Amino acid sequence: MNRQILGYVLFAIVAALLPTFGVYPIFVMKILCYALFACAFNLLLGHVGLLSFGHAAFLGSAGYATGHAIKVWGFSPELGILYGVLASAILGFIIGGLAIRRSGIYFTMITLAMAQMVFFYFLQAPFTGGEDGLQGVPRGHLFGLLDLSNDLNLYYVVVAIFMIGYFICWRTVNSPYGQVIRAIKENEPRAISLGYDVDKYKLLAFVLSAAIAGLAGATKTLVFVSATLSDAMWQMSGMVVLMTLIGGVGTFTGPVLGAFIVVMLENKIGDFGRTITDTTGIQWFSSLGESVTIVMGFIFIVCVMAFRKGIVGELAHIFTSKHKNS
Repeated sequence: MNRQILGYVLFAIVAALLPTFGVYPIFVMKILCYALFACAFNLLLGHVGLLSFGHAAFLGSAGYATGHAIKVWGFSPELGILYGVLASAILGFIIGGLAIRRSGIYFTMITLAMAQMVFFYFLQAPFTGGEDGLQGVPRGHLFGLLDLSNDLNLYYVVVAIFMIGYFICWRTVNSPYGQVIRAIKENEPRAISLGYDVDKYKLLAFVLSAAIAGLAGATKTLVFVSATLSDAMWQMSGMVVLMTLIGGVGTFTGPVLGAFIVVMLENKIGDFGRTITDTTGIQWFSSLGESVTIVMGFIFIVCVMAFRKGIVGELAHIFTSKHKNS
């Protein structure tokens, strides 16, 4: 617990100092949104053992719900975010209620099929703007006081949202409920024999994961003042799988590291006016253009072959082995 508090304090200090070193706030906020999305997915895959290939539906639905509520209905930012989280949680309850009746590849394919239905609904629904997306979402004032049109103000709000979401994931796993879902992952028949309603525990985990993914989507809408179809596409579901596997399934910091790596690789000069590659002078991937996906695929192959537990998982395993040997 003390190490967890220390980690939170260090993260808060580093996050607070990043803008002073010239790091572009929008770029960091993008990483934090995707990192929170990956943490939500990891909660389901890493600790319950359920591989969902439809998590983009929750990211996209919350984004559209938040954007519509703020732009059309005049909601404040905090109410818009809560509305987006509620929308994704309800959608998670519906999809999860259908999917958890199956396991393995059947569960995965049901989540993918349902997510594709959601995608085509967003493509045709009048309030989403179709392929153009929902543009011009006003950031407004948080609680009527803090002007979020200022990137720096929004940056610290996004950092706080990420820390809250991350803490919810950590607290969920390190609780009596977390012990049960991990037992279900390790040996489901034994959990059933002990009298646990396995489906109910799985559904609750699915809804919680969907809600946190929705929190990431709602926050992303505020950051980029828009909600687009790209957040609801199946490629986004594949992207979050990639982030989690690269960082380390079942670890807490792994998805965050995986999100950082993937976003850094896909981010090119010209996006958002200026990126971290401009501020550091690192031009590694800026000249690759769309071919950056090939590099990402190569990194994914290397991680799967050389780091079976992900980068963080392998490092933790090496550290634990050395500690035991000493």
